[in-house]
Amino acid sequence: MREDVVTLFLCGDVMLGRGVDQILPHPGDPDLRERFIGDACGYVELAEAVNGPVPRPVDYSWPWGDALEVLDAAAPDVRVINLETSVTRSDDFAPGKAVHYRMNPANLPCLAAARPDACVLANNHVLDFGRRGLAETLGSLAGAGLRAVGAGRDLTEAQHPAALDVHHGRGRVLVFSCGMESSGIPPDWAAREDRSGVDFVPEASTATAAGITQRLRKVKRPGDVAVLSIHWGPNWGYVIPRGEVRFAHALIDGGVDVLHGHSSHHPRPLEVYRGKLILYGCGDFIDDYEGITGYEEYRDELRLLYLVSVSPETGELRALRMAPLRAARLRLHHAPDEDREWLRATLDRVSRAAFGVRVTLAPDGMLAVAA
Repeated sequence: MREDVVTLFLCGDVMLGRGVDQILPHPGDPDLRERFIGDACGYVELAEAVNGPVPRPVDYSWPWGDALEVLDAAAPDVRVINLETSVTRSDDFAPGKAVHYRMNPANLPCLAAARPDACVLANNHVLDFGRRGLAETLGSLAGAGLRAVGAGRDLTEAQHPAALDVHHGRGRVLVFSCGMESSGIPPDWAAREDRSGVDFVPEASTATAAGITQRLRKVKRPGDVAVLSIHWGPNWGYVIPRGEVRFAHALIDGGVDVLHGHSSHHPRPLEVYRGKLILYGCGDFIDDYEGITGYEEYRDELRLLYLVSVSPETGELRALRMAPLRAARLRLHHAPDEDREWLRATLDRVSRAAFGVRVTLAPDGMLAVAA
């Protein structure tokens, strides 16, 4: 562990509900209220039709697959994931939603297998089973010793960052989590002083950015690395709207050191602005989407594990390494060489065109961005 850098593990959406929940040791109620599939086991069958049989039950580490080996080798100081599912037995299906994600609280050892330091919850699925489901989610995570951020029993709790000690107490990583309607979060999921919910961002404006960074500066100390994990934007596409770029820049200008964006089903462009990293969309990491057709051009079965090294003194990017993975049989595997190159070429093309960032292939097979 180098004390002149802090290394973060970041990834996109981690969805351990629905079909993934059904293959774990304690599958919950498989009932769904979806138009075409009424049983969560149907998503397991779709995956099997594409890539072959999935054993049942699997051990808790199964969905993470080779990602755990990568993490063990990298030994990041802090691990941050976007947990895009409720953790509940509630049957309070949120009205007006096309899909609802839940995992049985008894399957939380699957989440714990990756040893996350912070689970960000400001996303468009954490209240899929109502505020009763959110309360159980928060209680289940706390009971398992897992830190939640971005949702809470009131606005104060939802906005409270996770302060994570690194380097034996000689520094901290502050993790904030918020989400926007552009990712599908209903506005009435917003936490209030007297109501549970998520830290909801109403618009991507400079005024909104100023409000977020004002809160950040109240708790940030010299040597702290501030990460803002934000659920925003569409599921598909590489174009970053100018308003989103201005918003991201305003957040960096205000004191954010790493902007961790997610919601998209595939990696979106990345930017290094004033020496600091902006991930506009990390893509999905774990889900049950195998066999779902319609967006094959984006190769959403390919996933990236982000290892972000920054200076604790300045918050500036020192190195970005990304491990290419491929989802098959509801498990992450090392991506073959041709898929690594496809990911590199695609991310290089869209990031270079928009922000002048070059993505290279390192000798060890990792994708890399030089600081």
